[in-house]
Amino acid sequence: MKNISPKLRSVLATAFWLAVWQALSMAVGQPILLASPAATLARLWALVRTADFWRSLLFTLGHILAGFALASLAGMALAMLAGKVEFVSALLSPLLAAMRSVPVASFVIAALIWVPSRRLSILIAFVIVLPVIYAGTLDGIRQIDPKLKEMARVFRMGRWNRFKTIDLPAALPSVASALSVSIGLAWKSGVAAEVIGIPGGSVGEKLYRAKVYLATPDLFAWTLAIVLISAGCAKVLKLGLRAIGRAGERL
Repeated sequence: MKNISPKLRSVLATAFWLAVWQALSMAVGQPILLASPAATLARLWALVRTADFWRSLLFTLGHILAGFALASLAGMALAMLAGKVEFVSALLSPLLAAMRSVPVASFVIAALIWVPSRRLSILIAFVIVLPVIYAGTLDGIRQIDPKLKEMARVFRMGRWNRFKTIDLPAALPSVASALSVSIGLAWKSGVAAEVIGIPGGSVGEKLYRAKVYLATPDLFAWTLAIVLISAGCAKVLKLGLRAIGRAGERL
């Protein structure tokens, strides 16, 4: 295994688990209980050729990314403030701890009282992602060497110079890790919110209807679509963070 390239190793691992899935499906022998990989892919191929599939996917994608973006901006802003003012950090600590601990379903049910179901996934993605981004950013800020901060003050470095030479390199790894984790959480929580709230024209609605009508291939096909688009978002985010890191090095 040591001589196998990482890409080939990944392909082999994927093939192994697809084989396990196929074997389980054949052992069960009931597509309504466990759809096979072939049936799932066939159904997904049929779905992607319909306009309704893309409308639902774009609806959910737009709402989840909106919640993710708003939470990222708010989390970073609050973390920067908390990094400067200790009272803010102490004040936010119990609130964010509660946000991390409360089940997604509880947030969704409570939010449905105040928020239309079509906006629900934005709010839930925001609530789930915010504590993670805040903690990651604050951790990155606190990792900045105090001696470097003191040096910046002694040499009267401008805010921009200090940011690009001291703050960004120190905080970026922690922030990047938080963002990478959060994009997956945003998709999981956002789609879960849609399944409960059932907004029309969403991926969550399609999953709910697949469950109601026992359309297991549809359920698996939509789930596979979510996994693929979530992985795609994570990849784009990773490339963007690398570009930011390289740009910071060149500045």
